[in-house]
Amino acid sequence: METLVYSIIGAGVLGILFTIIKSAWVKKQSSGSEKMQTIAGHIADGAMAFLKAEYKVLLVFVAAVAVLLYFKGESEQSSNGLIAVSFIVGAFLSAFAGFLGMRIAVKANVRTTNAAQKSINSALKVAFNGGSVMGLGVVSLGVLGLSILFLIYHFLGFSGGTIEVLNVLSGFSLGASSIALFARVGGGIYTKAADVGADLVGKVESGIPEDHPLNPATIADNVGDNVGDVAGMGADLFESFVGSIIATMVLGAAFISLPEFSNFSIGPVLLPLTLAAAGIIISGIGTFFVRIKEGGNPHVGLNIGEGVSAVLMIIASYFIINTMLPESWSFTNFEGITKDYTSLNVFVATIIGLVAGFLIGKITEYYTGTGKKPVKSIVKKSRTGAATNIIGGLEIGMISTALPIIVIAGGIIGAYYFAGLYGIAVAAVGMLANTGIQLAIDAYGPIADNAGGIAAMAELDAEVRERTDKLDAVGNTTAAIGKGFAIGSAALTALALFTAFMQQANIMVIDLANPYIISGLFFGAMIPLLFSALAMGAVGRAASKMIDEVRRQFRDIPVLKEALKVIKKYEDKTENATDKEKEILKKAEGSAEYEKCVAISTKSSLKEMILPGLLALIVPVLVGFFGGAEILGGVLAGVTSVGVIMAIFQANAGGAWDNAKKMVEEGIKCEDGEEFNKGSEMHKATVVGDTVGDPLKDTSGPSLNILVKLMSIVALVIAPSIAVPIKDSPNKTDEAESKIILKEQIQNNQKLSQNTADFNAFQTSLK
Repeated sequence: METLVYSIIGAGVLGILFTIIKSAWVKKQSSGSEKMQTIAGHIADGAMAFLKAEYKVLLVFVAAVAVLLYFKGESEQSSNGLIAVSFIVGAFLSAFAGFLGMRIAVKANVRTTNAAQKSINSALKVAFNGGSVMGLGVVSLGVLGLSILFLIYHFLGFSGGTIEVLNVLSGFSLGASSIALFARVGGGIYTKAADVGADLVGKVESGIPEDHPLNPATIADNVGDNVGDVAGMGADLFESFVGSIIATMVLGAAFISLPEFSNFSIGPVLLPLTLAAAGIIISGIGTFFVRIKEGGNPHVGLNIGEGVSAVLMIIASYFIINTMLPESWSFTNFEGITKDYTSLNVFVATIIGLVAGFLIGKITEYYTGTGKKPVKSIVKKSRTGAATNIIGGLEIGMISTALPIIVIAGGIIGAYYFAGLYGIAVAAVGMLANTGIQLAIDAYGPIADNAGGIAAMAELDAEVRERTDKLDAVGNTTAAIGKGFAIGSAALTALALFTAFMQQANIMVIDLANPYIISGLFFGAMIPLLFSALAMGAVGRAASKMIDEVRRQFRDIPVLKEALKVIKKYEDKTENATDKEKEILKKAEGSAEYEKCVAISTKSSLKEMILPGLLALIVPVLVGFFGGAEILGGVLAGVTSVGVIMAIFQANAGGAWDNAKKMVEEGIKCEDGEEFNKGSEMHKATVVGDTVGDPLKDTSGPSLNILVKLMSIVALVIAPSIAVPIKDSPNKTDEAESKIILKEQIQNNQKLSQNTADFNAFQTSLK
């Protein structure tokens, strides 16, 4: 097995080398004119300044939690103070994943703009290669961090064997999830505050596009695309990726003491890491298949790359699973249920995860895609104003939860039928196995969006903006698919973590007839709404400050005020302006105070992200220690069920509103022959709807999937401290049953001794 561990590490190193090569290629591409480089420089400076400020705040949080985890680990028999090291490494790598993606994104955006002057295929190549640095970097860092820590902890020789190693390793997932939640919430507040200011004051009130160089909020808006959709998404999928792996490793540890696994050592524990390592190589291969012909649809090229990766992953999974697991075995789980397993059934569970992820992506694409029936219905309703537009978006968001939930429920039942609780966890790993290319496609979106903004601010030819808009429209859909993918995987991962928590806390069943537990269920169901309210309120407060600042600049800066009159007079078609009016526009260049808008977004987001972030960490701890493990189980059940539904609703409603706006901006002809374009009343209605949807799809919605996993991970980490004593379990009421339980405990202790012996043998072979 030592060869396998080193091979996993080798795959992670190959992934890092891939990102270095791709990054070097992107940097070699031309960044265009001096004006384009100046605009890109403002965006890069704002993005990196925000990240540095955010990480300074999070450094204090990480240090404080690490100290608490150290003392907790040292005081528990089945844990170790090194759990604090796992937490720090997980937090650092999650933050570094966001930093890595951000750094390449702000270099790729202007190069994509310049490439768009040549062809749409050239622009797609630059944007996607920039995104692939993020995608492969995230999965490589996750695999490297987990495998290296796993190896080190085995070398150290914990007395509790593999069980203790995994308890300590769970801190890695806690660190990753904590940073991801703060990054998602903070980045989401930043980007939406800027977006609302640029859209409402710019488009609706002043008649100036959000990407116009004289719009004071335009730089903050473009910075927000990076801090929210690049750094935030990177940290989000990093924690989803490692969370699913750790949950599967914990559940797989229950098998290694069985006689059928005598020749397979810790195969079920290392299986998720091996699948993830294979996913790195396969995602890298898939990136070479992303290309389109000039005039073709970028979405087709992206789908081909993703499709090739999925097929290769299915083939690789079959051989990996058959190599690492015995042909069949039987196991009695912590609930007392005996189930027969086969390696083929575990493979089927992996396929179920892949298929479920694919279906969720396609359903999301249907409900949010430009030109699709649901989005067209919102456009049609927008003709009668903003109110009917908002009603239409709410309708689509709500109805769009039905099919994904049916797919998730079917996936859970199917995976459990074939491979039990381990199968559900493996299905989550299967769904996220191709995270490398999936995240590359997601990160491509904000790069293309920024490229369009730079094209507008640099006042390039209309053909260039048309090409970047085409890439951006596809990017909106891919981003929506990515969010749906993340939410689906969150449901499976949270369930796997929840099961691992029950196992560690000695909970046999969550009894809904118990009034305390049902109260916990209701309390947990309330948390996603409270969390969403905090996030939405934060966006509203930050946006209000941004709106006031943009209005102030339009009102109090004389040259900007005069230029705005010219823009409104010609409805942004300033090529028709007189020579005198063009001189007014020229004088106004550089007069917008971008840095003040950037400062507002930065300060507001850092302040407002604290409370929603702490909510996910504090609630499980308080409920667990004061209410007990079983009530905490009820809370987790409520959070997971409502959180997943709310996340799908918010992400899809926001995505549909956004693409409805884009359809009108491209020009739309109604059934009676009347046409609507930018600046029309219909367009203004869609802008209002998009403004409502933006914080849903980019702040609270995507943060909810992290919330449900983070609360489960916190519960798993504290489980040894709040475990239900065996003698107090509600299922052990009579003396005869107590004797049976005692016998089971003796057998479990024997299995643990065998597990420790297996661990020592593995450790010796490594040395």
